[in-house]
Amino acid sequence: MRVALTIAGSDSGGGAGIQADLRTFAAHRVHGASAITAVTAQNSVAVTDWVALEPRFVVAQIEAVATDMKVAATKTGMLATEAIIVAVAEAAARLPLGPLVVDPVMVAKSGDRLLDAGAQAAYVSRLFPLAALVTPNLFEAEALLGRPIPDLAGMRAAAADLLGLGARAVLLKGGRLDGPAVDVFAEAGRLVELPAERIDTRNTQGTGCTLSAAIAARLALGDDLLEAVRAAKAYLTAALRHAYTVGKGRGPVDHLHPEARRG
Repeated sequence: MRVALTIAGSDSGGGAGIQADLRTFAAHRVHGASAITAVTAQNSVAVTDWVALEPRFVVAQIEAVATDMKVAATKTGMLATEAIIVAVAEAAARLPLGPLVVDPVMVAKSGDRLLDAGAQAAYVSRLFPLAALVTPNLFEAEALLGRPIPDLAGMRAAAADLLGLGARAVLLKGGRLDGPAVDVFAEAGRLVELPAERIDTRNTQGTGCTLSAAIAARLALGDDLLEAVRAAKAYLTAALRHAYTVGKGRGPVDHLHPEARRG
């Protein structure tokens, strides 16, 4: 049984964060381990409160897993504070965690900033150089590069420029733009557009968490990086197709959708 580790925040509503990651790992028949960085009070409508854990305790969770199990791949989600980002980077540099997928949770889908400038700088200087893949959304890419990304041509240029920040590969997510859902994958010497069907649903909670977790799961199973990205995108599209309403706001994607159960 392959092991994948998620380092992220807990979502009390169950649609995103650690909860979404572990369901995604389970759908791929990968054993999911976790290191919780923050506990949130949230539901399908809003985040009403959250508390970050002490960095030393985040690291203690990572160490407990990595010294007992052979971790085949790791993903990061909400890291909450600059101190946690630095602590996670130091742990990732010295522990055998497999390829690292970094979802830089800095800006929400609404465009609201989730981290301050110091935390953003820590992502770039400490964590990106350790990442096999970084998966920013358009808002996060705009914050990192300091310029707007209005269209697909801008995405292609931005993906190439993001490589210059230290990651070995970048998946720039284009879901905010109108038209077909196109992401751009970039690594040294290669730029690939990855179109997908745009699913008409309001139930999109946890899509970024789910995509990065699915990529980590596929890497844990032995896929090469671009193959893992393609498979994860197909999985997410199917999960969106079967997304469901729970609560009064945006529901989650269906991580255990029929295609996953058949797989």
